[in-house]
Amino acid sequence: MTNNEHNNTEVAWVIKNSGEREPFSVKKLRRSLIRSGADEETIQMVVDHITPELKNGMTTSAIYKHAFDILEKKTFPVAVRYSLRKAVMELGPSGFPFEKFVAEVLKRKGFHTQTGVVLSGFCVSHEVDILMEKDERHIFAECKFHNQQGIKSDVKIALYVYARFLDLQKGHDVRDGDEPKIHEGWLITNTKLTSDAIAYAQCTGLTVIGWDYPEQGNLQDLIVETGVHPLTFLSTLTAQEKTDLLEQGIVMCRSIRDNATPLRTLGFPEERIEKVIQEIGKVCPL
Repeated sequence: MTNNEHNNTEVAWVIKNSGEREPFSVKKLRRSLIRSGADEETIQMVVDHITPELKNGMTTSAIYKHAFDILEKKTFPVAVRYSLRKAVMELGPSGFPFEKFVAEVLKRKGFHTQTGVVLSGFCVSHEVDILMEKDERHIFAECKFHNQQGIKSDVKIALYVYARFLDLQKGHDVRDGDEPKIHEGWLITNTKLTSDAIAYAQCTGLTVIGWDYPEQGNLQDLIVETGVHPLTFLSTLTAQEKTDLLEQGIVMCRSIRDNATPLRTLGFPEERIEKVIQEIGKVCPL
């Protein structure tokens, strides 16, 4: 740690998106940059730019924006990865756009996916967020969305998902019908998981996917591998425009690339549409 890092982190308090105040942590900044694929030279450059400018009361959003601007100029692929978590969180406040987004990611991984399917259990019927099928195996996924960092999916959610899985399996076993047998239940969240949730999942065989869990094949990895990016990533759209598009059921970047009509409906002139399409080509090439 440099002298600048040491001096500034002792006095600088930052405001999180939740409104909470906490001391600025160079360790957390470094960790987020490492996860984004930045090398040590780039990490140190970002830290050296940010730490001298820290002031009490700065927002974490302002710090993120500063880091992103630096990364964008030096290494765009790292900047894209660094921005993914924030972009996914902006899919809220409701969880439906997140469900649709995750279904698209899973589709790129070779699954046939449906959202909002109702299945009959032994005790009750269940509307599952995502029903997916691959190699004659059927899996349901419960998507847990949070639009603020710092919130974790706890063991109660894992218990809930596993109980649904058991009820769906038992329902299939005791009745004949056209509904598929559910072979697995998954919990997918855009935030972290508590240690108890992970321990319970490992004990029962429940698949859990968090933003950075498991170490390989986590949600961030799946997004990067598949190249599926949410439209909330685009800097050429305002927050209100993103909300308007999400309300129309448009979640992915490529949906706009393939059909710009929604932008025209919002009153975008052709030259601005072209700028949005250009950014999509740079950020979301697939």
